[in-house]
Amino acid sequence: MSATASEKEILNGDEIRRAITRIAHEIAERNEGVQQVLLVGIRRRGVPLASRIAAVLSNVEGVQVPVGELDITLYRDDLTLRATVPLVRTTRIDTDVTDRVVILVDDVLYTGRTVRAALDALVDLGRPARIQLAVLVDRGHRELPIRADFVGKNVPTSRDEVVEVRLSEVDAGEDRVLIAHSTR
Repeated sequence: MSATASEKEILNGDEIRRAITRIAHEIAERNEGVQQVLLVGIRRRGVPLASRIAAVLSNVEGVQVPVGELDITLYRDDLTLRATVPLVRTTRIDTDVTDRVVILVDDVLYTGRTVRAALDALVDLGRPARIQLAVLVDRGHRELPIRADFVGKNVPTSRDEVVEVRLSEVDAGEDRVLIAHSTR
């Protein structure tokens, strides 16, 4: 499927794969291996990204890195603005976060509010030794003092643009990242 006139593809499937591979190598290097690493994907698209990073780390480091899923719905500061009845999904982290290097994984870093909510949700589960952040796309426009430790691609955007990540696990077999003008 090609991008429409109002959309521009900024990453294709191969570029996403290379970005994930690079992020995985950087994680292993920065943490001197992955023995204490726990990858936690922020629902929705952070989860398959975390699984993909774990697969690369398993191939490169020979270690199965545990992957968890974190739902931040009830930790959002805009919960009352989003929906009258929030859709709460499951948080599934089978590994104790205490004293682990927890790497939060998300698709797009924008204002930082999703990451802040994820940090609140995570520390309710235990006390990690360190928390790091990996994102596929950093689009700027932070409202909170949050930065990613590992970034697939920095994409300068305007506030009236939308970055849309499509992953095969969620979006009918499609891997690509698009940028489009908002319809708001």
